[in-house]
Amino acid sequence: MNATDAPSKQAAAGPRVDEVSQAEIAQLAREVARHCTAFREPIPRLAFRQIADTLLPYLILCAAMLGLAANDYELFVLPLAVPAGGFLVRLFIIQHDCGHGSFLPSRRGNDGLGRILSLLTVTPYDSWKRAHALHHASTGDLSRRGIGDVHTLTVREYLALPRWGQLRYRLYRNPLILIVLGSPLNFLLLQRLPSGVGLPWRTAWRDVLALDAVLLAALAVLAHAVGSIGLVLWVFLPVISVAAWIGGWLFYVQHQYEETVWEQAESWDFHRAALGGSSYYALPRVLQWFTGNVGLHHVHHLNSRIPNYRLQECLDGHEVLGRIGRLSLRDSLRCLGLALWDEEARKMIGFAGVRRLQAV
Repeated sequence: MNATDAPSKQAAAGPRVDEVSQAEIAQLAREVARHCTAFREPIPRLAFRQIADTLLPYLILCAAMLGLAANDYELFVLPLAVPAGGFLVRLFIIQHDCGHGSFLPSRRGNDGLGRILSLLTVTPYDSWKRAHALHHASTGDLSRRGIGDVHTLTVREYLALPRWGQLRYRLYRNPLILIVLGSPLNFLLLQRLPSGVGLPWRTAWRDVLALDAVLLAALAVLAHAVGSIGLVLWVFLPVISVAAWIGGWLFYVQHQYEETVWEQAESWDFHRAALGGSSYYALPRVLQWFTGNVGLHHVHHLNSRIPNYRLQECLDGHEVLGRIGRLSLRDSLRCLGLALWDEEARKMIGFAGVRRLQAV
């Protein structure tokens, strides 16, 4: 089954997380996880091809944009920021795989490539790698929220807040603030600070400040080449913003959908949280290519050592993976209104749902 095909009648009738018991989900998740282990091995030929078909077009686009800006064609720069941002997302997925040690066969090769790509993604490699590992180890665990995730409250926690606390949370969960403003802010500003990567300052300061120093030097060189730091920022700020919006949206829908799974610590199970708490975002083929198959997120959480270029192969090899947690583009738009985990109904709901609960 191809990720871009419409679901068949059999798939549409497949198991849903809310239709089977938690024990059955855990057993099913372990069975599927065993299937996933067969796809862990990196394939250098595919890895190098992905580097070539992503890095080269990105660098060519950036060079063209800098050339246009330097020759007084600034308005022609902005349309090119969209495809350049798409390629930057794909480069980030490669860096992400390097952090999991899955993109290339050797650890040294993964870490070296990941640090090089961090100069383009403006994301400190080692700090992000540590924070993201904590995200994988705690996804869906209500007792371990706060690192590498979208801050999510339960209905009880929200109702226990004072009015100001509820207003602050509602503002944070507003899509304009969370994604449109928050995603570029995170990449451009927060990740420039050792305290902004979700780890203790002492853990992150060297990695973050070293990257900042290299980025400043690169900006200075480019500014000298084109004659103005303003022109350099005119090129790269839109590109990074486009990539941040795409990445922020993808990260949001990966775990913030109605049928996701959250548990208290005593009931939490890694495999059940991976399969039941991570979505399968079935994107059109071209979007799946630019996003490096990251929409197959339930597969990735079941086994993070599977390189992105083998996720589709893994999904096609087990019928369950094509049915659980599936979201289409239209489905994903409904996720924007979700904000709270309802422990009684065991699903994500919006603020309007809380008002109905209070009325009852």
